[in-house]
Amino acid sequence: MQRIPEPELMDEEKQALAYAQADFEEPNNQFVETFLSLFGQPSGTMLDLGCGPADIPLRFARQATELHIIAVDGAPAMIKLANHTLSQDADAKARIETVCASIQELRLPPQSCDAVISNSLLHHLHEPLAFWDTIRHCGRTGAAVLVMDLSRPQGRAEAQDIVDTYAVDEPAVLRKDFFNSLLAAFTPEEVEQQLTATGLCELSVKQASDRHWIAYGVLQ
Repeated sequence: MQRIPEPELMDEEKQALAYAQADFEEPNNQFVETFLSLFGQPSGTMLDLGCGPADIPLRFARQATELHIIAVDGAPAMIKLANHTLSQDADAKARIETVCASIQELRLPPQSCDAVISNSLLHHLHEPLAFWDTIRHCGRTGAAVLVMDLSRPQGRAEAQDIVDTYAVDEPAVLRKDFFNSLLAAFTPEEVEQQLTATGLCELSVKQASDRHWIAYGVLQ
C-alpha cells in the first residue's frame, strides 16, 4: 500500500485533547523501558521531538531526577496541554523545557544533546529527512537515540483491524486519526533508506510490535 500523508500538526483543540486523554500507557511505558534497556539511565540533556502532551518527558523526568529535557512540538494546542500536564508536577516541570516549534523552525546549538528521542512524530512529516538531519545536528557524538513510530500496514483492512483492536473504546476523532496515521506511516524498510540518505547508518531499525518500529543506536 502506498503511503497517504496526513497533516503535519495535530493542532485542533478537540483533536489534541482526544489524543491527550487517550490511553497510551502501554506504548509510552514500552518506550521508556526500551530506552532504559538499551542505554541505561539517561543523564545530561535529552531532546524529545514531537512531545505531544508531555507524557513521555514526564516519565523520564520522574525516572532520572538529574535529567534536563527539551520537549518540542510544533502544535500550540499540544504545547498548551503539555504545560498543563507539567503544572501538576512542580519538580518535573523545573527540569522540562517546552518549545513550540516545527522541525524546520527548531533552533538548537549543534551537538548540544546527550540523548534524542521521538515517539510517533515521523509519520506526520512531509519531509522525513529533515527529522533525521535534526537528530544528527542536535545530538552530540555518543548521544543515545531512540525513535518509535507506527509501521504502515499492508492495506486499509489491516489498518482498520489495528484500530479496532487498540482503540475500540476511544472517541471517533481519535479512531479516525489513528487510522489516518497508520496509512501515513513509514515501513521499517523505508526508514532504513532514510537513515542511509542522511548518513545515520549507525542506527538500527527493527519491528517492535504489530504496529510499531523502532530506530535506535549511538551517534558516531
